Amino acid sequence: MSSISQKIISSGDLDAPLRDPSIRIEPRWWTGKPALRSERFTIDCSRFDMDREIADQSGELAERMRGMWNDVGLVYLRNTGLTRLRDMRHAAKLVMDAEMTYTAGANPRGEHEPNVYEVGAPLEAWLHYHHEMAYVGKSTRMLSFLCHKELPGRGHTYFSDNVQATDALLKTEFGQRLRDKGLCYHRDLTDQEHFRGKEEIGVYNHWQRSFSTQDPHEAEALARERGLVTEWGPNRLLKTRYYVSAFEHFPYLDRNLLFASVADHSMWFDAWPKVSHLPHDQRPLKLTYGDDTELSQRDCEEFVAVYDRFGIPVDWRVGDVVVFCNYRFAHGRPSIHLKPGEQRVLGVLLGETFDRVGDLPDKW
Repeated sequence: MSSISQKIISSGDLDAPLRDPSIRIEPRWWTGKPALRSERFTIDCSRFDMDREIADQSGELAERMRGMWNDVGLVYLRNTGLTRLRDMRHAAKLVMDAEMTYTAGANPRGEHEPNVYEVGAPLEAWLHYHHEMAYVGKSTRMLSFLCHKELPGRGHTYFSDNVQATDALLKTEFGQRLRDKGLCYHRDLTDQEHFRGKEEIGVYNHWQRSFSTQDPHEAEALARERGLVTEWGPNRLLKTRYYVSAFEHFPYLDRNLLFASVADHSMWFDAWPKVSHLPHDQRPLKLTYGDDTELSQRDCEEFVAVYDRFGIPVDWRVGDVVVFCNYRFAHGRPSIHLKPGEQRVLGVLLGETFDRVGDLPDKW
């Protein structure tokens, strides 16, 4: 693989599954040149009266945002002058008509305020490119990020053009395997009560947080509603599996797009505190092909590299708002290490849900 695409720490048998936690495939995020010209997705809001514009669904800003959304699926508002998350949320909602409640998600998300969620991941962990909630039967059509506290030059989020990534991947043998075999998402959700008073070593999320219930029967029912196969393990460990295509039909373009990444593989935890030291078979997430065979190291490298090729950086400033299509863009970010007195805080909005259908046979 090209050194531009990724950094591989240690080495191994490329055709064998990842086993050794010292082998880490770190994204490079982009080629150094954005995959899309910035003027296609960026609106400079410095000339707008933002208090008026965010309250006007028929105003100039709203019209420009909707046109950009339809054309690209990515809208980046800069120089808004906004400082309150609730005002930024109103700006995002000029495009985002409906919002979902975060239920059955993998990340343990709290709320900054009603309907504005935390990122739900430690800053020091790099977050591989991913599509939100690809691992359950109900996903979200769109998301928005709101910048509340900035870290200029070091707090980037990256967005990858998934239309270009899909076209590139389908030209490879790996892409054809993904198309033919599909994927299985494996999750191990721990029991909060089992860890009460203990250090949460090896914990990603408890099923109580993921499903917003203390009742194991309700958690199991909610999991099954979202297409998950469930099994209870020792210490009330909730093990789930979800078999689905690696692609998803996108109605707006009427074609199948890639809707999967290594973010649901055990390598998601390569830089995750209290989990990264664990062997891959003991980590809370696992991604296999739909026939339950494992992805090789070479497969994982290709999966990382294809998103890196089409990356677009956003260097956040307070008040920035990004709204993006969960089909047309994947998102991720490098590790962030704060210095004393520094903060980097993004609020997250989740748009309306849709039921996953996978790929359609005549839409390639």
